[in-house]
Amino acid sequence: MLENASVNWTNNSLAAEVGLSPSQLHRGFRTAFGISPAEYSRALRTRRARLALAAGAPVTEALYHAGFGSSRAFYEVVPAALGMTPTQFRSGGAGAKIRYTVFDSFLGRLLVGATERGVCAVKMGEREGELEDQLRSEFPTAQLTRDEAGLTEVRNATLRLAAGRATQPELPLDVHGTVFQWLVWRQIQRIPRGRTKTYGELAREIGRPTSARAVARACATNQVALVIPCHRVVPAGGGGGGYRWGPDRKRRLLAAESASS
Repeated sequence: MLENASVNWTNNSLAAEVGLSPSQLHRGFRTAFGISPAEYSRALRTRRARLALAAGAPVTEALYHAGFGSSRAFYEVVPAALGMTPTQFRSGGAGAKIRYTVFDSFLGRLLVGATERGVCAVKMGEREGELEDQLRSEFPTAQLTRDEAGLTEVRNATLRLAAGRATQPELPLDVHGTVFQWLVWRQIQRIPRGRTKTYGELAREIGRPTSARAVARACATNQVALVIPCHRVVPAGGGGGGYRWGPDRKRRLLAAESASS
């Protein structure tokens, strides 16, 4: 029902449709999926808008295709989810401003990038130039500016995470993802420091018990290492499993977190 873009569901109308009170619906939906019905519906519509804009659709067409009832609702929700205006996103991020910093850590060189809405990239590697090239390839038409002083707070929070000594900070994020990816990423953020879960366990927790492989793909596409701690997700058969930033970093991270818990 929520997938139907032509119907503007409210919490009350959806609850009546399934024979529950609004509070029962809200609690049950959040328990099953980790987000509210309204958040789920907004995420679906935002994804439709993002896909339409990326395909070159005019903003007005993308608005109605996604199921937004007014331009005001569209521009209130979509820019916050995309991290830039719809027109900017359609043109590949032209005009978007991303500040970044690169620094040494327990895990090698780290790059952190942020828009005005939140952290959009956390990358690990050995060479500064390589990390900067990765950022440019992901945001080819954005305005990139190095800003060591302005990102001090984010840098320090990321360093604590890299050393395995900190709980997850409340850093604002500006990360693109599907509804499913965000379900996985939010559940990963709930894994306590020093603990791990399997891909299958996460799939069951988000109500998709047969989607362990899709969970693994969501981990692989995580754009903000450490802040969304996908290193805490491991295979059911044992071992560390794959990790975008290298299995050695994953082992060191898990060992450091276990030692400091």
